[in-house]
Amino acid sequence: MAEWNAYYRNENEEEEQEEGEESGGDYKSTGRDSLVFLVDASKEMFVKGEDGQPSNFDMTMQVVRSVYSSKIISSYRDLVALVFYGTEQSKNPRNSFKHVYVYHNLDEPGAKRVQDVDALRGEKGATLSAETMGCGETSLGDALWCCANLYSDIKLRLSHKRLMIFTCRDDPHGGDGTKDRQARTKASDLKETGVVIDLMHLMKPGGFDVSLFFCDIVNPPEDEGELGLQLEPCDKLDDLQKRVRAREQKKRAMARLNLCLGEGMNIAVGMYASAVTARKPAPIRLYRETNEPVRSKTRTFHTQTGSLLLPSDIKKAQTYGKKQIVLERDEVDAIKKFEDPGFFLIGFKPMEKLKLHHHIRPAVFLYPEEDEVKGSACLFSALLTKCSEKNVFALCRCTSRRNYPPRFVALVPQREHVDEGKVQITPPGFNVIYLPYADDFRNLDPPQFPTASQMQVDKMKEIVTKLRFKYRSDAFENPVIQQHYRNLEALALDMMAPEDIEDLIMPKVDQINNRLGPLTDEFKDLVYPPGYNPESKPAAKRKTDDAGGKAEKKAKVELPEDELRAHVQNGTLGKLTVPVLKDACKQFGVRTTGTKKQELIDALIAQLAP
Repeated sequence: MAEWNAYYRNENEEEEQEEGEESGGDYKSTGRDSLVFLVDASKEMFVKGEDGQPSNFDMTMQVVRSVYSSKIISSYRDLVALVFYGTEQSKNPRNSFKHVYVYHNLDEPGAKRVQDVDALRGEKGATLSAETMGCGETSLGDALWCCANLYSDIKLRLSHKRLMIFTCRDDPHGGDGTKDRQARTKASDLKETGVVIDLMHLMKPGGFDVSLFFCDIVNPPEDEGELGLQLEPCDKLDDLQKRVRAREQKKRAMARLNLCLGEGMNIAVGMYASAVTARKPAPIRLYRETNEPVRSKTRTFHTQTGSLLLPSDIKKAQTYGKKQIVLERDEVDAIKKFEDPGFFLIGFKPMEKLKLHHHIRPAVFLYPEEDEVKGSACLFSALLTKCSEKNVFALCRCTSRRNYPPRFVALVPQREHVDEGKVQITPPGFNVIYLPYADDFRNLDPPQFPTASQMQVDKMKEIVTKLRFKYRSDAFENPVIQQHYRNLEALALDMMAPEDIEDLIMPKVDQINNRLGPLTDEFKDLVYPPGYNPESKPAAKRKTDDAGGKAEKKAKVELPEDELRAHVQNGTLGKLTVPVLKDACKQFGVRTTGTKKQELIDALIAQLAP
């Protein structure tokens, strides 16, 4: 029988597993995600911007390349496609649609596709596009119809279908009502099949008027905060990448739970991971002859009979009081279950009561789920507003999953913030801070060091003030992971050498020295003795005498007779060292039968005992 500990995870293992599941949680993926890039290939897309800015087509290709690369790393089983409309040449299944060029069918991203997109970038890419596809008439309805056929040809189960339109023309058909109606009809058909249509409109002279045509094509914003996101066109590559990344990334809930505010009052909320530790992917074992992935299976056999054991044959046991207590699986589940999953409101506390050392694990984000319980968004918004106005946090008891132990959590309100481009920086909701139990606190006994003087403290304050900067965690990438993926990319794309990465966590020594100026030397003079160099090695100890060159002999320590007799009477001779005991024996002429400490002590006691 297996030990109970094999079934019960310890706290560290539980936290590691929860952290690893934060990107998915209890969400069971029923299929693959899919993304189709529908790119306008008209002449207006190839016009370069001011001051040497890249053309809209070039920016779009850089974004497509970035998404391809990220998909290969994060979710290589997702499906992506690249389709151009407004081309002179036609290339699509069965060539049913004119002026539509399917550059990549809906399939998994790979190194070859990244190379194909790279070939369409820059001046050479514009030339290749003109030779391969050209610029012709535009029929967005035919392009949407072609994309619908790409989805219908896929036999795999798709959990999420998204189509992104990249264009700088707000009236692609030039006022042709027939083509406009056809495009609106096909867009409506796509929406009915579950395809989400997004518009990534680019800057053009005179501005981009979404209401002229595309407001009937794209899906309505999911919330009011996204309305501004669709109205403002992109004129910079960074802005376009942010918008595409915000749309393309999965927003899957770790868990969907009820927030109980009182008897009979429940709000449906979703838990989302706002930050997850990035790790290198686990290595995949391959069969050396075919290079195919190897699947491992684990089976349990009886130690005595060698028979195969089924899961129902295995029980859990815990040894207590030298007795093995056997439990069934259902009994173990019943012991572990405290309550049903959910949040239960206990009360409210001022924000001053929440300390930094209360953050014992990464926080998660709470957002209402209106589809689960009607009215959740309204009540959630009211609770968020009042908590923010009164500067308090909600104290709750949280059971995130079935058979998980309950935890106390603090729901810290977070208001929505947008930047100048109306791009959402922080969404509205609650940050869930996991609070420690009383058993989690430790009593520390830190070592004592000399206290700094007031002059030293004031000088260090000046140094800290000079070196302050606005820290943003998303501005620093993990250099180890970045180098790892650069090496993989170089191997996959047959590059001569991987791209160089900038190690952003290395201190900028020159900039620090320029900011500090003489403050560093002034602080050294206050703290360290004159001539002190912390980088120099300590001087070696001298082993010889300057005069004779002989090694110094340690001076003998002679104990007075009274002190030695006191040790004998009190029985504390064992506190003396062996050399001191030997010297005492020689001092008083005590004969010993050996050199061990106990033998020396026995000889002294026999000689000096009254």
